[in-house]
Amino acid sequence: MINYFKVALLVLLLSLSCASRAFDPFVIDDIRIEGIERTDPGLIFSNIPVQVGETVDRDVTNQIISEIFKTGFFDDVQVLLDGGVLVIRLVERPAVYKVSVTGSKLLSEEQIIEALSQMGLRESAILDGAILDLAERELKELYMSKGKYSVEIISTTTPLERNRVAVTFDIFEGARAVINQINFVGNFAFTDKDLRKQMSLKALGKFDLFSGSSEYSKQSLEGDQEEIRSLYLDSGYADFRIESTQVQLSADRENVFITISLSEGEKFTFDTIYVGGDEVVKREDLAKLVDIAPGEVFSRKRLTDLTQKITDRLGEDGYANASVNPVPEKNVGDSKIGFTLYVNSGQRVYVRRININGNLDTRDEVIRRELRQMEGAWYSVKDINRSKQRLNLLGFFSDVMINTTPVSGTVDQVDLEVKVVERMTGNFSVGIGFSSTDKMLLQLGLSQNNFMGTGNSLSFNVSTGKINETYEIAFTNPYATDDGVSRTYKFGKRDTDVSSLVVSAFASSTNSASIGFGVPLTEYDRIFYGVGAEQTSITLGDNATSEYQEFVDLNGNDNTIIPFTVGWSRDKRDSAIYPTDGLLQRFGSELSSPAGDLTYYNLSYKAEWYRPLSKDFTLRLGGSVAYAEDYDGKQLPFYKNFYAGGASSVRGYQTSSLGPRNSLGQALGGKRRLLSQAEVIFPIPGLNLDKSMRFSAFVDSGSVANHFDDGLSEMRYSAGLGFNWYSPVGPMRFNFAKALNAEVTDKTEGFQFTLGTGF
Repeated sequence: MINYFKVALLVLLLSLSCASRAFDPFVIDDIRIEGIERTDPGLIFSNIPVQVGETVDRDVTNQIISEIFKTGFFDDVQVLLDGGVLVIRLVERPAVYKVSVTGSKLLSEEQIIEALSQMGLRESAILDGAILDLAERELKELYMSKGKYSVEIISTTTPLERNRVAVTFDIFEGARAVINQINFVGNFAFTDKDLRKQMSLKALGKFDLFSGSSEYSKQSLEGDQEEIRSLYLDSGYADFRIESTQVQLSADRENVFITISLSEGEKFTFDTIYVGGDEVVKREDLAKLVDIAPGEVFSRKRLTDLTQKITDRLGEDGYANASVNPVPEKNVGDSKIGFTLYVNSGQRVYVRRININGNLDTRDEVIRRELRQMEGAWYSVKDINRSKQRLNLLGFFSDVMINTTPVSGTVDQVDLEVKVVERMTGNFSVGIGFSSTDKMLLQLGLSQNNFMGTGNSLSFNVSTGKINETYEIAFTNPYATDDGVSRTYKFGKRDTDVSSLVVSAFASSTNSASIGFGVPLTEYDRIFYGVGAEQTSITLGDNATSEYQEFVDLNGNDNTIIPFTVGWSRDKRDSAIYPTDGLLQRFGSELSSPAGDLTYYNLSYKAEWYRPLSKDFTLRLGGSVAYAEDYDGKQLPFYKNFYAGGASSVRGYQTSSLGPRNSLGQALGGKRRLLSQAEVIFPIPGLNLDKSMRFSAFVDSGSVANHFDDGLSEMRYSAGLGFNWYSPVGPMRFNFAKALNAEVTDKTEGFQFTLGTGF
């Protein structure tokens, strides 16, 4: 390989030597430049320190050669005398016409070419031999850091016309080095097996060739060492350190042997923790945040969490740049370690301006009215986090980010950038859907949860299936008043014919209209109230039960109900679409007015609790209880009974099949219902960034009865796997469930699904 840098230096020295004895001082009549093809002559003239009419001597010619070489465009420079003409004879360095890469599998050609470009080796650049050598070394080190120790990299230059060259890097990656052994020295508190569990790298096993975990990577090893360090520091070993890490290669450079030497030190417990430093927030208030008691095992994570809690508390009062520095006080004799948490509050920070970005359809005011951080107010971590949470609960955005930017020229002001990624909130569909209940669904739907970007919700739905035929129009304005009082109008018609289900045969036709309001009580709580009217006509089938026949005989086939509704909700979830943390509670009640034909009331309570188990796994616990009864001596309408079983309650049992039955085995529903669900939700492997498709493993339980004692004794259980897809046309759900304690008379269903939008 030619070292262009050494050649250029040699030529320079020779040229300088020649110039020193080429001629005596003389006056320049003209200047002639020879040997350039691409270079602009103006570049040469601007870099030489002489002009026509000036005298040239040995020092000037040396300076001419030096200045031209500094441009980096030439391999050779000669200064000659031709009569009274100063001749500058040049040999241009070739220009790079093209850079190409062959043989790379670990990295793409685009990645490598981009890296070479950053080093100055790119198309149209002047070829520099030093940079070419550097590129080879850097690429080789990059491959070796990824475990390719036998990599060979050869660069070649191919001359082209017009003094150009094509540069090619031929890469022979070789086999990736695999880990043969991982050994530990100095570990007593944890076994080798315990420590290996903390590592992503594994010694070569039966299946590791497929998983890739046995392939050595320097970056992975550094991350694994940090995991081991965290294990010790979170288990009391405050003086733990990694003494050394040895990585040895086999002779063929394809096997790696790793030895990690540890120094565990003593196991410490926490001593008293004090709070000191600035007192912009009362010290006793910060001390209340200390949740670590003396005698507990030392843990770096718990200490870090504590300092973060104190930092966040300072941030609530505008101290956005506050820091908390824990200073240890070790008592080696007693193996105790106390801390003084020194608070540096910094300057109180105010929010100058809040900018909204990414909302192509949603109006700014829809976003701003959800923000709890105000312009001109001091910066509050609590208010910013709540603002982000409220925006997520709208369901309009797939992602919400709030970034802080310091205001130039100030130390106490910041701007906030609220960046949202809008998701589809509307749907127009004409087509066919399927469900295990309604079989084929012919549907026409128009819904928009963010109507014309106003935040209002408008929907018009028509759905015809074997069981249900629904027509409904609804409109909700979540900010009917500036205080956030919502108003909802609903008009609908629903025809139901359950003669094909396991429930006792009847058909009903209901026309309804209602108006409802939602009033915010606190940041998380709302109460709801409303009034409506329902007119229902009932037609009994040939196999109608005596209970249904008795109801019709007593109350007639046509009934009008005037229901009043009152409810309450508390929503502390982090998202309405993809929740991973928080609690949702809802209480509802309905009371039919004596002015109607029927009098009854019902009460219901539902809770859903989400807790992240890890970055990708979420635990969901849900439960509900419902109670209905008549009053004023009138009978509870049988079509107001509760039912259970099916994809939305107890999976693995047929829809509405649980609970009391008549002599023919037909489900009657009941006045009491108990439901509970436990579910672990996790992403599809390989699609972790796509939250719209997720798997779940679940256990369901539920019962329907006319008395709670009967419901508890008749509880049914199931378990299984589910797949949920929040598709552009609506939620799709597939469940594979096994009924765990089904009776002979129960109707089970192992596979249940809903495709398309069911209204």
